[in-house]
Amino acid sequence: MSTLSSSDAAPDAPAAQPAPAAAGFRPPNLALTTVGLALASFMQVLDTTIANVSLPTISGNLGGSANQATWVITSFAVSNAIALPLTGWLARRFGERKLFMWSTLAFVFASFLCGIANSMGLLVAARALQGFVAGPMYPVTQALLLSIYPPAKRGQAIALLAMVTVVAPIAGPILGGWITDNYSWEWIFFINVPIGIFASVVVGRQLKGRPERLEMPRMDYIGLATLVLGVGALQILLDLGNDEDWFHSTTIVVLAIIAAIALTVFVIWELTDKDPIVNLRLFRHRNFSAGTAAMVIAYAAFFSVGILVPLWLQRNLGYTAIWAGFATAPIGILPVLLTPFVGKYAHRFDLRLLASLAFVAMAMTSFARSYFNLDVDFQSIATIQLLQGLGVALFFMPVLSILLSDLEPHEIAAGSGLATFMRTLGGSFAASITTYAWSERGAVHHAHLTEKVSAYDPAAVDAVTRIGGGDLQTGAATLERMITNQAAQIGFNEIFHMLGIIFLVVIAFVWIAKPPFAAKAGPAAGGH
Repeated sequence: MSTLSSSDAAPDAPAAQPAPAAAGFRPPNLALTTVGLALASFMQVLDTTIANVSLPTISGNLGGSANQATWVITSFAVSNAIALPLTGWLARRFGERKLFMWSTLAFVFASFLCGIANSMGLLVAARALQGFVAGPMYPVTQALLLSIYPPAKRGQAIALLAMVTVVAPIAGPILGGWITDNYSWEWIFFINVPIGIFASVVVGRQLKGRPERLEMPRMDYIGLATLVLGVGALQILLDLGNDEDWFHSTTIVVLAIIAAIALTVFVIWELTDKDPIVNLRLFRHRNFSAGTAAMVIAYAAFFSVGILVPLWLQRNLGYTAIWAGFATAPIGILPVLLTPFVGKYAHRFDLRLLASLAFVAMAMTSFARSYFNLDVDFQSIATIQLLQGLGVALFFMPVLSILLSDLEPHEIAAGSGLATFMRTLGGSFAASITTYAWSERGAVHHAHLTEKVSAYDPAAVDAVTRIGGGDLQTGAATLERMITNQAAQIGFNEIFHMLGIIFLVVIAFVWIAKPPFAAKAGPAAGGH
């Protein structure tokens, strides 16, 4: 199962510090307001993983290929990443209350469009819209939650939000599988409609009259345009590459040129503009650079695990969507149990050591999966998922603390936002690359395995006939399915062996950072 995802929603998404005027405001019903904010956050985070186990069903119903099915995930993630840097500008321009209400209602509308989509193209477009409008939801939810609680209880409020963001990705595959098996995949999106309307109406009414200071901030239009063009072209290139035969296709070449030019202009512009939409100058800080590299690479590998395992369970082991959800869900048990303790006691230890333990745990579980075969049982799969949860529990908080530790107070908001932006993009790109690599390695091994079978070998013909119960055609079809499955399994094992190596390599980035790792006093996040 996937992740803590994107804006996703890990507790490290950018959030604005409440303005002094808003900090003294209390809604008529604090509990009801908290429920509304938590539900919106839960709904948005849930949608980063709820579709994972439903991909085979969705692609089958809409006539899409296995590679096209991943567009349902990547379109959401890349649009979400692009929208994240806009959060600060939108909050200052329209106010946090209105931004929450309208982004939540827009998410409801996009979810409805996902549910009524009757082609893969329409679904991917609706998911892209859904991801884009979801960008501000988590950061502004965190900002509103901070503003309605007194300072002494803000820690509890953030702990509640962190728990929601840990539980939602666990519930996603199970809920998605149950809905897909018992109703239809469209309802994994339709369920957002009543939840989102309720959350928007409740929070809008409860926070009516909340004082906010509106501004007319300058928008970095060139930065935004080159970001959208460059990242969008690169993601489309990765998604279409396999189907278009990569650089033998004019389309892919054109996309590569557009991405290269747009991203080059973006980097140069952001490094020279006085108010950039993404502050790339933060990479001058050693701990921020090392921590962000570790966060992006490790999260990309982690996201790949969350995409591959549910697909493998259904396509190669014959699991239903709900049982794929049950098999992957144990990854969330240890994070739920350990996250409060990690947050409380982590700073008593060297955070580099805790992060290293996280990556070792993720590497060992990846290596364990590289030895799976087509006869592996449910208990073995679930146990490995459970053990990987130890890595998840020790991953996010220590690495986030490291990357924020040497930023100046006024840079912490932008640093948190930039790290979240890059992490979300890393997950999106990894999903495309990993599914392509699995497909490619499966094809290579299929070719190698079929070389061993010759129609001119009497012994081989006899064996194939026996497989088919005396019928050569039936036997050939059965053998083809067996070879395809085995080839996919070998490719799966190779990819997980590589993911294990990647997790171990990431440890080196963590140890480039230098203590102390206590963040300087400053806003928790915010802005762009």
